[in-house]
Amino acid sequence: MVRSESADLEWLAGVFKALAHPHRLHIFLRLAASCCPPNVPVTAEGQLNVGALGEDLELAPSTVSHHIKELRQAGVIRVARDGQAIRCWVDPEVVQAIARFIHQAAHGQPCCIVRHVRRR
Repeated sequence: MVRSESADLEWLAGVFKALAHPHRLHIFLRLAASCCPPNVPVTAEGQLNVGALGEDLELAPSTVSHHIKELRQAGVIRVARDGQAIRCWVDPEVVQAIARFIHQAAHGQPCCIVRHVRRR
């Protein structure tokens, strides 16, 4: 296996590991459905605070913060400070890389397609 392919697969395994936890997957899905990146004008439905993210799961805000940290470290979501608030959103490049990986794997094509994702 070529070194860059190995690094790509390691990175992708980290993404899948972060998403494998049910609470993190739920948070990821909530963010994907309702949050906007910082260059998009914010509407009321485009923001979720830590408490709102954990409501359905009955999680303490500190636990939600931990899961957000894990998702951010895996590169699945992005985080930016907006005044006193912290905005989180799903990185669309990561979602596209996961989709390409699954599509190519399902069609028997080489699966090292994450090279195009900017590492953070």
